[in-house]
Amino acid sequence: MVFKMIDTHCHVDFEPFDEDREETIKRAKDKLTAIINSGTSLEGNKRALDLSKEYSDFIYPTFGFHHINSANISDEDLDKTISYIEDHINDILAIGEVGMDYFYVKDKAERAKQGEIFTKFIELANENQIPLLIHARDCEKKAYNVVKEYDNIPSVVFHCYSGSLKTAKKLIDEGYYTSFSTMICYSNHHQELAKEIPIENILTETDSPYLAPKRGDRNEPANVSFVVENLAEIKEESIDFINKCTEKTAKTVFGIK
Repeated sequence: MVFKMIDTHCHVDFEPFDEDREETIKRAKDKLTAIINSGTSLEGNKRALDLSKEYSDFIYPTFGFHHINSANISDEDLDKTISYIEDHINDILAIGEVGMDYFYVKDKAERAKQGEIFTKFIELANENQIPLLIHARDCEKKAYNVVKEYDNIPSVVFHCYSGSLKTAKKLIDEGYYTSFSTMICYSNHHQELAKEIPIENILTETDSPYLAPKRGDRNEPANVSFVVENLAEIKEESIDFINKCTEKTAKTVFGIK
């Protein structure tokens, strides 16, 4: 069996890929088993679904709603987003990305609204027993305390995990997963986290077009190879071993055949 890598979180539907999306996906196919493309809005969810149909058995969609938009969304638009997810629940691997961000959002009222909307999506994942992809920045412990109250979510992934090791250990004890992005190429904090977190609880991602291995560049899914290489060095294991572990975990978490 040939093991390849999986980019468990990217946004190839975003505008930075409009001019060379096909070529970007072709480069990814040379290295990867699959791409999981995460929607962050109603329109983004629709684009993610369209891409999954165009590149079936390679690009898989998740539907979510971006935390930064929470403060400005109307109840009507939020209901439309949730209804669209419900209508296509059998077409997606997970709900996400959804969550909270205290790095960009400082206003208490806006943070409170983020939390309310986050809870709606947690409940949606719980009701449908579907995996949940969480964005939590500078509020990882708070997000953990909210989601752990729900028992019917089969897998919980903290995408691009950047919190403390103490909170990471709580996530692991709960059976959750942490996903490491290409930030591992240059971030001492992420390298230290990766050293301590068991490989069985680690997924690989790029968060393309963001977080390129070289600052200022546009990131792309094929660069998930840098995550695997760094993990192999940090864990003092072979690249093949890291490939097998992270691919197996990703397939298990998201139900990819």
